[in-house]
Amino acid sequence: MDAQASSRRRRFDSVGALASLSRGSGEIRKQSDLMKRNDSGIPLRKLGRIGQEVSIIGFGGAHPCFPHVTEATTIRMVQTAVAEGITFFDNAWDYAQGEAEKRMGLALEGRRDDVFLMSKVCARDRKGAEEQLHDSLRRLRTEVIDLWQFHEVNYDNDPEWIFGPGGAVEAAVAARDAGKVRFIGFTGHKSPDILLRMLEQDFEWDSCQMPVNVMDAHYRSFQRRVLPELNRRGIAALGMKSLGGRGQLVTEAGISPAECRGYALSLPISCLIVGCESIENLEQELDIARNFQPMSEARKAELLERVRHEAGDGRHEWFKSTQHFDGPYHRAQHGFPSDAR
Repeated sequence: MDAQASSRRRRFDSVGALASLSRGSGEIRKQSDLMKRNDSGIPLRKLGRIGQEVSIIGFGGAHPCFPHVTEATTIRMVQTAVAEGITFFDNAWDYAQGEAEKRMGLALEGRRDDVFLMSKVCARDRKGAEEQLHDSLRRLRTEVIDLWQFHEVNYDNDPEWIFGPGGAVEAAVAARDAGKVRFIGFTGHKSPDILLRMLEQDFEWDSCQMPVNVMDAHYRSFQRRVLPELNRRGIAALGMKSLGGRGQLVTEAGISPAECRGYALSLPISCLIVGCESIENLEQELDIARNFQPMSEARKAELLERVRHEAGDGRHEWFKSTQHFDGPYHRAQHGFPSDAR
């Protein structure tokens, strides 16, 4: 890593204050350090054993590049998010066929020092992963990606493929050694079993991104089966799909956005990735973050009981039991039609 990049990281590492996650009980510590905030009033948390402090909500890279969202709107959202105190930014090589990384790169020019930048790799082989890393660095206009994650580890043979001879993990280690990425993780939204198999590999993971929502507790649960292991090992837990991925926990199950986000943020996760399609969406998320207070055990239990009947069959968590949320690249990678459902 060159001197400029090292200086940038030191400047960012000095921003904010630690907010701890509890040990033993697995509950977020209730002491005052939980609510330490940055200058914009956004609470901060420690990113697992990485030691980085980040905003409790992260800016998701997919939603701001949905077909109806213009480039100008995306850039405005990213720059507003930075100005308003969001420091964790999510993206992936395949989002909008690369347009998501391109737009974020444009928006972060002159602001790169202020954020912790994550992107994801889709290829399972070393050569393909190296090519995708080159694409991501170019599009994001950066010399280093803070966190590089294996995207959508959703199929039973993905762990074997990634860790096999000539697998993508070789590219990740080489990129870290070369200073092109700082930390390595993985994501998945299909099955806790598959993510647990990733954790069984002989590898020191820095992060894991997975669904965390009130419905999840009752059906193929990541928060019950994977989250405790992440906390035990000090691996940063990144939450996603707290509204269901397309907002269906709000529109179909009748849970408010504040309840959905509040429940997820009251679990021992480092950061909750949120998707915004408009400035209005972003303003709502900022308001929720600034006003966040951990839910009591009684309140969480009440919400869990309220959704028990609808949650138990997974009807609102399409991403677990269908290919609806699997990206076209990954479906094709495994021999399925790109429009498979």
